[in-house]
Amino acid sequence: MLDVHLSDVICEGLQNYLALMVHKTPVFEVNRLHFSYGRQKVLDNISLTIEAGNFYAIVGPNGCGKTTLLDIMAGSKTPGSGSIRYLGRDIKEYGKRKLAREIALVPQDFYIHFPFTVGEVVLMGRHPYIPRFGGPSKEDIDIAEAIIEKTGLCRLKDKYITELSGGEKQRVVFARALVQDTPVLILDEATSNMDIQYTLNFLKAVSEEVSQAGRTVISALHDLNLAANYSNKMVFMKSGRIVSEGNTPEVLTEEGIKAVFNVESRVYFDRYSNSCQVSFKGIRPR
Repeated sequence: MLDVHLSDVICEGLQNYLALMVHKTPVFEVNRLHFSYGRQKVLDNISLTIEAGNFYAIVGPNGCGKTTLLDIMAGSKTPGSGSIRYLGRDIKEYGKRKLAREIALVPQDFYIHFPFTVGEVVLMGRHPYIPRFGGPSKEDIDIAEAIIEKTGLCRLKDKYITELSGGEKQRVVFARALVQDTPVLILDEATSNMDIQYTLNFLKAVSEEVSQAGRTVISALHDLNLAANYSNKMVFMKSGRIVSEGNTPEVLTEEGIKAVFNVESRVYFDRYSNSCQVSFKGIRPR
């Protein structure tokens, strides 16, 4: 069972982040953001405020711009126009090492062609804290070892990352992000290759860090029911624009799903999951 509590280690970035939370400083302020790949417009006039201590689900059809938006928020892409501020400062003012102590990204796809072991890949999450030309400290190694144990990766620790399945690799990248120990976690379809057990444990662990440690999670999700189960804020996107955003029960409506996905649905409160859930009419073969 996955039982991860990032708050076991409170980093300097999180301490500063929690101090800013007291003053209600938004984590992200996205203002009139545009982005294109050549002539293909991907993001069109995106404005969004991300408040600290929430679990945001970014939901929309394939190709609507979710991944690009998350990449810009993580600092790995630069918008064509518009601005994005992190904790009150333009994100361009942050150096790469400083930003890596603030924001961890778990991508949908993870490619590594060198035969690093699982233990070595997880330890890479401590890179922002290791001095230039230095090596990991005992504290860095202890943090990595603790996360490896808590994420159930002990039996894979000495295996090469190139030998793992897609779901196993995603678990390793998740552990690496936890070792990075940042106030903000950005997840881009981070459970797409995991089986249901690890998916539920992963999202439970992440949502607990929001409620218990005040961290902020921004996650692109395809599964509306998983998004409803774990997020308290939701953003609907379509064709590079934000269609609606707000508290999850207010955004996740039958009308909203029809507008974004062009499908009929029923949205209802489910006692077993203790959340809103969505059902669709199935077509069974005769």
